[in-house]
Amino acid sequence: MDNPVKAAIRAKALELGFSQVGFAPATGDPRRAADLAAYVADGRHGDMGWMAETQDRRSSPQALWPEARSVIVLGANYAPKGDPLDLTRRPERGNISIYARNRDYHDTVKKRLKTLGRWLVEHQGCALKVFVDTAPVMEKPLAAQAGLGWRGRHTGIVSRRWGSWLFLAEIFTTLEIEPDPPESDRCGTCRACVDACPTGALDGDGRMEPRRCISYLTIEAKGAIAAELRPLMGNRIYGCDDCLAACPWNKFATPTTEPDFLPRVELTAPLLTDLAQLDEADFKEVLTASPVKRAGRERFIASVLIAIGNSGRKDLAAAAAQLRDDPSPLVRAMAEWAVSALAGEGAGQL
Repeated sequence: MDNPVKAAIRAKALELGFSQVGFAPATGDPRRAADLAAYVADGRHGDMGWMAETQDRRSSPQALWPEARSVIVLGANYAPKGDPLDLTRRPERGNISIYARNRDYHDTVKKRLKTLGRWLVEHQGCALKVFVDTAPVMEKPLAAQAGLGWRGRHTGIVSRRWGSWLFLAEIFTTLEIEPDPPESDRCGTCRACVDACPTGALDGDGRMEPRRCISYLTIEAKGAIAAELRPLMGNRIYGCDDCLAACPWNKFATPTTEPDFLPRVELTAPLLTDLAQLDEADFKEVLTASPVKRAGRERFIASVLIAIGNSGRKDLAAAAAQLRDDPSPLVRAMAEWAVSALAGEGAGQL
């Protein structure tokens, strides 16, 4: 049973709209630091140079902020209504990851987090720092340590209550708070997420090769995506939900009712032909306040062209052909690839 301070924090967080709350020590875990070091040493961070640059600070909460004594880990449910993979079977449409179909969740969650932080300072007189994904914080290991769920074979958090659909956030605080027990791994022999990955990025032992992951390829990677991976991407133009959606624990999740997490009409089932026409100004206007802006117009349109090439729809070839003269070399190359793929000429190594 929670002590009064812990119970009050948990109740306030739930009142503010968080779905799950857990508590972890700020000392960190040497095994997490060792795993991170191995990950970087293997080069699995790919073009995410910031992971190597912040490795030391990322190794434990106290490495980032020595005054921290406890970490409050919070989860916000964003479970979709209906089949999250429906669009992957509609090749003329672009499939955008569930989390990115509306406003940038960082803004919504951080606003909620700051409100909780102000309440904590007022009622407990502590110092604190708040984080939502953008700082060098090992969110998923902390969430597992705090009992929000366990690390699934897809490397994400799986919750018995919310399945694989949780946004994560943290408050580092000088308060000494008794930690929650970690959740037991309940994946058993299930390999649904591993088998669902379109590019074989998961090894089945809880490790990922990000350089094969569609989320990495469409958001983080620089330059052209390897030719052998493009046909495996289907119409996934920003992120990928296949491994998360395959998790059987999702049957317990309740679809989110948070308006900021519900899909915007223009990002729910966009036509690839419409997306291919976005110039820089259009891209910024259509994707205002959307996480998709992070990819930038060049990377996004390149992914749209790969989806067009994978569509098998020869009537989409004109949309790709019009981008053969685009100012971006990457876009021009993917336009050629898409036209060749639809013509059945073989896409080559462009």
